[in-house]
This record gives sequence, C-alpha cells and structure tokens, in this order.
Amino acid sequence: MTTRRTFIKGAAVAAPAAALATPALAQSKIKWRLQTYAGAALAEHVIKPAIDSFNKIARDEMEIELYFADQLVPTGELFRAMQKGTIDAVQSDDDSMASPTEVTVFGGYFPFASRYSLDVPVLFNQYGLNEIWDAEYSKVGVKHISAGAWDPCHFATKDPINSLEDLKGKRVFTFPTAGRFLSQFGVVPVTLPWEDIEVAVQTGELDGIAWSGITEDYTVGWADVTNYFLTNNISGAWAGSFFANMDRWNELPDHLKELLMVCMEQSHYYRQWWYWGGEAALRVNGPKMKLTTIPDEEWAQVETAAVKFWDEIAAESETKAKVVKIIKQYNADMVKAGRPYRYG
Repeated sequence: MTTRRTFIKGAAVAAPAAALATPALAQSKIKWRLQTYAGAALAEHVIKPAIDSFNKIARDEMEIELYFADQLVPTGELFRAMQKGTIDAVQSDDDSMASPTEVTVFGGYFPFASRYSLDVPVLFNQYGLNEIWDAEYSKVGVKHISAGAWDPCHFATKDPINSLEDLKGKRVFTFPTAGRFLSQFGVVPVTLPWEDIEVAVQTGELDGIAWSGITEDYTVGWADVTNYFLTNNISGAWAGSFFANMDRWNELPDHLKELLMVCMEQSHYYRQWWYWGGEAALRVNGPKMKLTTIPDEEWAQVETAAVKFWDEIAAESETKAKVVKIIKQYNADMVKAGRPYRYG
C-alpha cells in the first residue's frame, strides 16, 4: 500500500527530474540532411559557404549536414528521396533530379531562355516564375525555397568545334532537356554519374561535356581532360533551386525559415560574382583550353531552333505554355531595352 508519506517523497524526487528533462527536450537540435547536385570540389563554392554560415548562426538550434553528388542517393532520385523524407533538402535543378512537375523541363539549361545570370532571378522575382514554381511543388509535397543562377552552358571537348557539322556524333554529357534540344544537331547525349565524367572523357566514352561554363571546367578537373572550349552557349545561365520536404519545412520555427532563406540568397549572390568573374578570367588567362567559336550567322540556326523548341514545349501543357509566354515576354522586353540588356 502506498502511504501519503511515501507518495509525497516519491513525487518530490520525480519533480526535479521532470523539470530537468523538459528544458533538454526543448533544446534538442534540429538536424537536416541536404544533398547537392555538385561534387565536392564544386560544392566548395556553390553551397558549402552558405551551409557553413547557417550552421554557425543557428548554433545549438539547427544543423544541416551537407552531402555531395550521389553520396546518399543518385542525383536522378533526389526528388523522390526528399519527397519521402529520406533526405530533408536538396540543391539541384528540376531537370537533373527528375521532379514530376510541369516546370521540370525549364530547370537547368532551357535553351536560350537567358543570356546573362541576372536574367534568372529577374524571371523568378519580377516576372512571376516564383509563384508558378511554388504552386507546382506544393502539389507534390515539396517546398520550393529559392531559385538562382549558375554558369552558362558551353561545350568542353577533346576535338575542336568550329562549325555545327563538328557537333555531329559527339557523345556529350549534358542535362536531359539540353540533350533533347541538342540531339537535332547530331549530338549524342550521355547520362553518367557526375563523379565519373572526367574518367569517361579520358577513356573515350565521352567526346565532351555541355554541362557548365569554363569556371566549372577548371574547378572540377574537366579542363585537364578536354582541349577546347566553345565560346557559343545554348543558355546564359543554369537555373537551379533549393528545395525541402514540405513537412520538415513546416516544422521549422519562423526565424529558422528566415535564416535559411537569407543564407540561400547569399549563396545566389556568391555565385553571381564567382561565375561572372571566373568565366572572363579563365577565357583570358586560363592556360588549359583553347577557345573556338562557331560564326554568328551559323549559330543563328541554333537560336532559331530554340524558339521552335519553346513552342513544342508550350504545346505540352497549360502550365508550360504559361512559362514559355513569360520567357518570350521577358526576352522581348530585354531586346527593347537595348544595351546593355541585349545586343541586337
């Protein structure tokens, strides 16, 4: 039988223990796992500084563990893993992670949608793409946090490219939509794990890469295995984003959501100047790759084909048509604005 005295004694012992347990529970650190599309060398610039800053500021409240390309899951499975909650957040373009949305085709390098890196944030923040992306990802249980620009899309090849004829038969590592577009010019798109690309060029499995600008070619080692860099590009900037599992996002207190968005915006800003300066500096001073150029009058065929490609994509759905309409309007506005926005 429990007496009044033993009950009170037991309650007195239990009360301090419960009091101590409550603060410990409240102070437990939130931990996220975020995987980027980028390998280790590239991630040092395109995401690690932002994650390091976030972790320093968040201190005991939250920590993001950063994983590089294919470390936890293959890049093509990133979306599904995030949707299921296997990983909490992702940095990628829509195209590479195979997201099942109507806007997936516009991620990465949508041919000639942009000429400069600043075009991407303007399209999202001032021309309405943010709202479209938010709606599309909300339907599938994913939070689209923030979109930004990366580098332009150029060919890095073992043999020189001086004409469209030189592209025919070239086995090239590129993005799904870019590959779909370039195949009409004889390019053979090849899909491989990101970390295997350098060796694949060395062994002859690949003839080249259309995945980045010259800054990444040097940063990740591709400039060591390719000999030529084509100055023509099929897009002025890669469009990528930060995403999170919707439940994990909703669980965050508002101040951590705000901190996360601020650090991601800082990441976008870092890439703006890192790529912009790097592209120019390495064209001028880079010792490893010789520059080649397809004449403007011949390259105009590719630009014309891009507009036709836009119309083909627009015909696939109402949402895609809406995005294409925005891209067309934006580019028309830039042409009307003239220099320095567009040069003819």
